[in-house]
Amino acid sequence: MGLSAAVELKRSAGILLHPTSLPSGKLDDDAYAFVDWLAEAGQSWWSILPLGPPDEHGSPYAAKSAFAAWRGLLADPEAPVSQQELESFVARHPYWIGDWAAYEEGEAIADQVRFEREWGELRRYAERKHVRLLGDLPIYVAAGGADHVSHPELFQQRIVAGAPPDDFSATGQLWGNPIYDWRAQRMQGYRWWIERFRRTFELVDMTRIDHFRGFVAYWAVPAGRKTAKSGRWRPGPGAELFRAVEAELGELPLVAEDLGKVTDEVFALRDELGVPGMAVMIFGYDGAPSNPHRLENHRENQVVYTATHDMDTARGWYESAPPEVREATGFDPDEPHWGLIDAAFSSRAGLALVQMQDVLGVGSDARMNFPGRAEGNWSWKLRREQLTGELAARLRDTTREHGRAPA
Repeated sequence: MGLSAAVELKRSAGILLHPTSLPSGKLDDDAYAFVDWLAEAGQSWWSILPLGPPDEHGSPYAAKSAFAAWRGLLADPEAPVSQQELESFVARHPYWIGDWAAYEEGEAIADQVRFEREWGELRRYAERKHVRLLGDLPIYVAAGGADHVSHPELFQQRIVAGAPPDDFSATGQLWGNPIYDWRAQRMQGYRWWIERFRRTFELVDMTRIDHFRGFVAYWAVPAGRKTAKSGRWRPGPGAELFRAVEAELGELPLVAEDLGKVTDEVFALRDELGVPGMAVMIFGYDGAPSNPHRLENHRENQVVYTATHDMDTARGWYESAPPEVREATGFDPDEPHWGLIDAAFSSRAGLALVQMQDVLGVGSDARMNFPGRAEGNWSWKLRREQLTGELAARLRDTTREHGRAPA
């Protein structure tokens, strides 16, 4: 028996912009101004990346905690915190806050109280503006991070995470994250995952699960190898994990990142859970007629992206595409980004998401992340003068034209 349908996407649109890409990179006036601009532009969603403390390269996908938020986002990192507030936070987050305090020391708990204040106020403001928040949940945690150190029994030894060789990499991708011991997780009733989802749903209205295929089967690489080539597939927990989480938390507002070379079993799990998958517009202009990213192959219960944070910008993609691909798009060469936005908004997919870089029409130098490259990522920033009323009006008109504007 499958799970109850967890997400029913209303026809809507939103913008992908991580808070670190705000002009200040903080939850300050810039964050509120961006919410105002989203509302003016007819957008219903603000899509973000993970909120945890990033690694030394700035990646939020290798956060030092799967639960804690990053102090670096705080508008007022020195705001006073009362003893009552500290005690209340600890009482409401008993599973993880002690582990984080032991790992981080210093103002670890006070910073989480500060984040709860600032994020809660921003989220309530966004709600009043009819803007919801879409989060992002990495499947893995950082090696040596708070979760790995505090719960070593929940992770396997002698293997690390990665991805197999493919058309883009002859040796695969060696991520190096610790891999879950799914038998141990099951013996504990998937408590760690239940609490992780509980924390996630406290902060956002819906969340995307990165590398969803890893719940069906994951690529395990012997520790110490220099490439991922020698790894092999091992079975994941499948629906059992999600049943355990749903039994405690109720319906799961999730989006499955089901991209790449995935199997029918991955799609079957996605559909059993009743959660939307993804389509990416820049993948849809070449390949076979069966290419799931082609506009005619999109599904209603799906989130369509112009591109994601791991990909080129719309303009960068168009300018580097082969002539036959550029011709196939039919886009105006002067404004290919608006052609891609218009096509995405025309999709039958319930939710359409656009990188802020694509609304601005900026090139590859504004790309957020190059997978497999340690340096030069996660640094792009929006400039205040770029959030114009003219740009909001154009996006609002396109949103309305395709029936995605709020009622």
